[in-house]
Amino acid sequence: MKRIGITGGIGSGKSVVAQLLQTFGVPVYIADEESKRLTDSSPVIREGLSSLFGSAIYTPRGLDKKRLAAAIFGDRTQLERVNRLIHPVVQADFEAWCGRQSVPLCALESAILFESGFEHLVDVRLMVYAPLDVRLHRAAERDHAPREAILRRIQSQMPDEEKRRLSDYTILNDGRSALIPQVERFLLAYA
Repeated sequence: MKRIGITGGIGSGKSVVAQLLQTFGVPVYIADEESKRLTDSSPVIREGLSSLFGSAIYTPRGLDKKRLAAAIFGDRTQLERVNRLIHPVVQADFEAWCGRQSVPLCALESAILFESGFEHLVDVRLMVYAPLDVRLHRAAERDHAPREAILRRIQSQMPDEEKRRLSDYTILNDGRSALIPQVERFLLAYA
């Protein structure tokens, strides 16, 4: 089975492209959603986070995301520890998910495809690119967040130019270029 890795910056439209691929019959593993599920369900992650931050990091409802965010915000060492704990569990879950698929092509959507090392799990790296002003507008509408907060999140991620350089294919999602023909061309070239 061939595996596609979908990546792009905040507000680039990764999810839209993932939905289009699903429409074309390509199952997509959404790493962000699955990692949230796994932080609540994986005993390995629960024990690791509790060891790092104390048992209060979990409430009866699950992971206290605000407490975790406060603990790792601006602390690169803590962030790296959390990533070293979560990423291998997500990778193993993705591998198991792939094993349950019975199609010739599947995909992994991850904003941090390269930063997490997930690019080694896929055969083709697809970047969804949008200009910064478009990304800011989309993210502000979606997240109801101030422009400055979105800019800080964008600046904390790998620059788009670097993601583009590391990717095999780029889809332009600027709000003017039609996406479906671009996805079709990508599938013809890489499926």
